[in-house]
Amino acid sequence: MDNNKQYKCTSCDSDESHDNSQSWKSYIPVAISLFMLLAGISLDNFLEHFFNSYIRIGWYILAYIPVAYPVLKEAIETIRQKDFFTEFTLMLVATLGAFFIGEYPEGVAVMLFYAIGELFQNSAVNKAKRNIKALLDVRPDTAVVERNGSYETVPPEIVKIDEIIQVKAGEKVPLDGIMISPSSSFNTSALTGESKPKTISEGETVLAGMLNVDKVITIKVTKKYEDSSLARILEMVQDATSRKAKTELLIRRFAKIYTPIVFALAVLITAIPYFIVNDYIFQDWLYRALVFLVISCPCALVVSIPLGYFGGIGAASKAGILFKGANYLDLMTKVNTVVMDKTGTLTKGVFDVQEVVAVDNIDKDELVGVVAAMEKFSNHPIAKAIVAFTRSKTDNYLASDIEEISGHGLIGKVNGKEVLVGNNKLMKRFNIDYDIRVDFIVETIVIAAIDGKYAGYITIADEVKEDAVDAIKNMHANGIDKIVMLSGDKASITEKVASILGIDNAYGDLLPEDKVKHLEGMKIDKSNIIAFVGDGINDAPSLALSDVGIAMGGMGSDAAIEVADIIIQTDQPSKIATAVKIAKSTRQVVIQNIILAFTVKILVLILGGFGLATMWEAVFADVGVSLLAILNAVRILRMKF
Repeated sequence: MDNNKQYKCTSCDSDESHDNSQSWKSYIPVAISLFMLLAGISLDNFLEHFFNSYIRIGWYILAYIPVAYPVLKEAIETIRQKDFFTEFTLMLVATLGAFFIGEYPEGVAVMLFYAIGELFQNSAVNKAKRNIKALLDVRPDTAVVERNGSYETVPPEIVKIDEIIQVKAGEKVPLDGIMISPSSSFNTSALTGESKPKTISEGETVLAGMLNVDKVITIKVTKKYEDSSLARILEMVQDATSRKAKTELLIRRFAKIYTPIVFALAVLITAIPYFIVNDYIFQDWLYRALVFLVISCPCALVVSIPLGYFGGIGAASKAGILFKGANYLDLMTKVNTVVMDKTGTLTKGVFDVQEVVAVDNIDKDELVGVVAAMEKFSNHPIAKAIVAFTRSKTDNYLASDIEEISGHGLIGKVNGKEVLVGNNKLMKRFNIDYDIRVDFIVETIVIAAIDGKYAGYITIADEVKEDAVDAIKNMHANGIDKIVMLSGDKASITEKVASILGIDNAYGDLLPEDKVKHLEGMKIDKSNIIAFVGDGINDAPSLALSDVGIAMGGMGSDAAIEVADIIIQTDQPSKIATAVKIAKSTRQVVIQNIILAFTVKILVLILGGFGLATMWEAVFADVGVSLLAILNAVRILRMKF
C-alpha cells in the first residue's frame, strides 16, 4: 500500500466513467494470479511428478508476474528518487526470497494478498472521495445571462459582476448574486447539508450551488465565479486533504526510519545464528527473515491513518462543516474553551421591531412613519428593520436635509418639521428632555424628537437562533469547559442573551481590538486551547489569533471565511459540537488503528523471529491488519453525528 500517495480531493474532479473502467481493469491481474495460484496448489503433486521442476517454477512465476509487476515499477521509481527502503522493495525482497528457497506458492500468495489489500485500499479511498464529490458535484457548467436584450448561454467563468442571469426551476444557481424576482424556494443541501427548502425573497442573497426548485427567477451577479461561495468551498475541501495532521506526519516519518531498521534486522536474523546455533541451516533462517520482512511492512499505518483523516473530512463535509486541513481535526479534539461572537453567530443578525411607544398627541403610525422616513437614508441594520416594519407607512412622510452624527443618530426634516432620530446621546446633545426610564431598557432603542420635543421610542431586538440553546448545552457535554461571548452590542443586551443561552461569561460594548485583547488575556493561560467563532469582518483578527478559528460560512464575510480554519456552512452554532464529535471520533479511529497494527505486528514478529510463524501468518499480519484498519477508517463515513 503506497505510502507515497497523496489523498487529494483534486481527483474528485476526474471523470467517473474513467474511474469505473480503471476499477474493473485493476481486478484482472489479481484474478489471473489467484486462479493460477489455486490451480498450482491443487495440481502441485501432478506438476511435480509429471513435469520437471522448471515447468513448476515457470507456472508460479507466471502467477507471480501480474501482481508483482506494478510493485516492481513502484520500487524502481522510488529507487530512482534515492528512496531504497520502501514497502515496495520490502515486498519484492520477501517474495523473491521465498522463490529462492523454493516456497513458490507462498511467494505468490504474499504478493497476491498485498495486491488484494491495494484493491481494498483504493476502494476505501474512492468511497471517501465519492462521498465528498457527491457534495461538491454541484458546479453548473453554464449560466444564462442577459445581454443585448436577450438571454444567451455562456460559461459561468465569463459572467461579469452586475450582469443579470436567469435560473429556471430545477437548475442550479451558477454564481452568487442578489435576488431580483419576488421570491423562490431553494434546496441548499449541497452548500449547507440541510435538506429543508429555503425561501429567498427579492433583495436577499442567493449563493452559487443552490438548487432553484420553484419558478424561473432572475439574479443580479455580485461576485465573479472564482470568488463565489461554491468555488471557495471546492478549493477549501481540495486543500484540506493535503494538509496533514501531526499524527499522520509522525507516522510517515516513523515509517521512513522503521523500514531500513527492519531490513537490517532481517539480515541479522539470517546471519547471527550462523555463529551461535550448532545445527544452523541457512534456508531455515532465511525463511524466518523473509517472514519477518513481510510481517514488518508498515502498510496498515501509512495507509489507514491518512484515510482516517480523509474520512473525517468527508463526514464533516456531509454535515455542512468544512475543515481546512486534517491538522484542525486534531486541534479540535483539544479545544476546551470556545469564545463566540453574538450577532450573526448566536443570533440571526436580523433585527425586528419589538415595541413602538409614542407620547403626548403623537400617533404610533405617525411616529414610525417619521422615523422610517429618516432611516431610509441609513444602511444600518437597525434602520433597515424599521423601514421594513413600516412598509407603506412612509408614503406620506418626506425627509430632507438629512445629516448623520456618527455614534449618535440622524438629524433632518420630515414634512418641514425638525426631527432627531437616534440614541440617548443624541437627545442629550440637543438638550431634549426624554423619559429617563428609556435608559434602562435592555433592547436596542431608537429615540425620536419632533420640533425639539420628545416624541417616543422604538425598540429593536435581534432574534436568537433556534439551535443556540442546544448548541451551548452540547458543547459543554462534549468537553468544552468554558464558553465566553464577546460582542460589540451593548453590555446589557449581551448579558441578557448570555443568560438565556447559559453562556459562562459575556462581555459587551467591545470594539474588534477589545475582542483581541480579551483573547490575548485568555491565551496567557497555556492550558486554554481556544476556538473563536464569528462571522463578520470585525471578527477576522480574533479568528486569526485563536488556536482554531471557526467562521459561519453561509452568510459570513469573505474576510472571516478566509482567515478561519473551520467553516460552518449552515450558520448553525450547534454544528460546533458536531465538529468536536467528528474530530474526536476520527482521532479515536486513528488511535485504534495504530494500536491494532502495532499489537498484531509485534506479536507475529516475535513468533516469526523464533520460527513459530509461517508466511501465511505473515500475510495476515501485513495485509489482514491493513484491511481491518482500512475498514475501521471507512467506518467514520457511516457514523451518525
